[in-house]
Amino acid sequence: MSLSIVVAMSKNHVIGKDNQLLWHLPSDLKEFKKITTGHTIIMGRKTFESLPSILPERHHIVLTKNKEYQIDHEQVTVVHAIGELLSLIEWDKQYFVIGGGEIYKMLLPLCETIYVTKIHQEFTGDTVFPVLNLSEWDILKEEEGIMDEKNTLPHTFMTLQRKTT
Repeated sequence: MSLSIVVAMSKNHVIGKDNQLLWHLPSDLKEFKKITTGHTIIMGRKTFESLPSILPERHHIVLTKNKEYQIDHEQVTVVHAIGELLSLIEWDKQYFVIGGGEIYKMLLPLCETIYVTKIHQEFTGDTVFPVLNLSEWDILKEEEGIMDEKNTLPHTFMTLQRKTT
């Protein structure tokens, strides 16, 4: 199983407020699409509900404690517990955790790779990404994002891989 995280976060680890991103960064959305297309994405209910629509060419697994919550769509599977989620995982496939904060915290210990878009600015929000112990991670890629009229915030794309012990 390859379980990875995809996240955009501010300098102070904020990832959102009121179930929304706090920035619009087209280059980050393009990177997200490149990484996740053709794979399964895992998210919490609030993250799923914040999406503009079901994302094409990706299967969505939505984790929620609400036993009544169901989505009737062939690209969506709803699960109600981590055990149920893990029972769906096929060991030869890639899965990407895309939020929100509680889901990141829950699944971070199982993840091998983190794809981070680091926004070089502080934001005030109500959802944060857990602080990483960087001694447990190798930086595989660190690339400055290009700023232009559409991408107005300084940002860096990073790929972190968990060190093997």
